[in-house]
This record gives sequence, structure tokens and C-alpha cells, in this order.
Amino acid sequence: MKGVAAEIGWASRGACRTSDPELFFPLASSAEQVRRAKAICGACQVISECRAYALRAGEREGIWGGLTPEERRRSRFPQGWRGTAAS
Repeated sequence: MKGVAAEIGWASRGACRTSDPELFFPLASSAEQVRRAKAICGACQVISECRAYALRAGEREGIWGGLTPEERRRSRFPQGWRGTAAS
């Protein structure tokens, strides 16, 4: 657990730290909720660290570094990746 805490030490400086976690991890997201969460991320000083962590850790839920789960998946597996990998 100590390693994880050290790896996400940047989170204590995140713009989201004073926001309702439900905004970033909703039971059912809406376009408005995503827009509001991304607006907070957009003004964050640790957005790069947050995004890199989420991609590295394979976070499947929530908005991290201004990216939704679907956007993170697309970032990790760009369109056509299977075709280029097989070539």
C-alpha cells in the first residue's frame, strides 16, 4: 500500500481534492457531469500526472486526468491498432 501512496502523492495537489467524488465517479454519468468534471481537470496543476497514472494503472472507472474510461481506452488502443499489430 505504501508504494501506491507514493505513486499517487501528486493527488493531494489535485484540483479535484475538494470536489464531491461522485462528480468523478458517478453511478450513472451524464454529459453535464462529464463536462463539469473535465472543467475541474482542465484547471488542475497535476493533470499530466493524473492522466499518466490512470493509463499506467489501467483505471477502468471514473474521470482521471480529464479523460473518461472510454477516452482512456481509445488512448491505449487507438483505432486500427489490431491491424497494425498483425502486420
